[in-house]
Amino acid sequence: MMDRMKFLQTTGLFVAGGIINKTGTVENNFINDAPVAKKTSSQVDFPLIDLHVHRSEKQTIEDIVAKSKKTGIKFGIMQNVAPWGIRDDAALKAYIDSLKSYPVYIGLQPMSPGWSKNLSRELIAQADYVSMDPQVVPEGNGYGETISVWEYASYIEDPEVFMESNMKHYMNILTGDEPLNIFACPLFLPSSIQREYDKLWTKKRLQQIIDAAKARNIAIEINDLVRVPHESFILSAKKAGLKFTFGSDTRDQKTGRLDYCKYIAAKCGLTKNDFYIPERVI
Repeated sequence: MMDRMKFLQTTGLFVAGGIINKTGTVENNFINDAPVAKKTSSQVDFPLIDLHVHRSEKQTIEDIVAKSKKTGIKFGIMQNVAPWGIRDDAALKAYIDSLKSYPVYIGLQPMSPGWSKNLSRELIAQADYVSMDPQVVPEGNGYGETISVWEYASYIEDPEVFMESNMKHYMNILTGDEPLNIFACPLFLPSSIQREYDKLWTKKRLQQIIDAAKARNIAIEINDLVRVPHESFILSAKKAGLKFTFGSDTRDQKTGRLDYCKYIAAKCGLTKNDFYIPERVI
């Protein structure tokens, strides 16, 4: 099985809600009757904060702090709440303690609903934010298999069957009662069905996501690595009053590049008032 981050960092298929076709051009996958974005301006008015960064063998916390000082970008570190990551209060406390002396935000990235049952609310509250993505879809095909959205080998025999399970998973995350500040990497689809993006992401489904996020004041991540969500979704979410965050979704030298984030935010006319920023001052 290919590592999730290795796949996302090596594939070049996905471009801002579109795909690269055989001629090398980009096929747009925007909703036709969505609001029209403003033209890109050289004058932007939004904060440069990257809230989706991981430590790794290639990138220590000291590296991240040094990059922040050099670029002026503030960073939020995330750790997975999962069997291979934070599993209990001891691990959560150790994670928080390892970061609280550094000028970074402290984030949690749970991998599936039910993540908080083994953790105390008091410790969870010491994190600055919780961000969760929907990329592990239970019973994502007719064979009852869990679909890892980033995997080339994810088997989808019927795109509509997948989307029904996918939307159920989205709603389980967005409408649950566990802490959640940011919905990360929205609208990303497996490579095998990317060419059906427009058909599968219907207006009804997109609106359902926006309505659910709005009901709980959950911000939408603009993910730089896989260039989602697309322009019309951002504009519709902005119109509904949702907040946004930037996420490079990285654990190496690409941290903080944010090229797609800055481009699409400027094009959609986002300002500092459109962004979710953790409360703690760093």
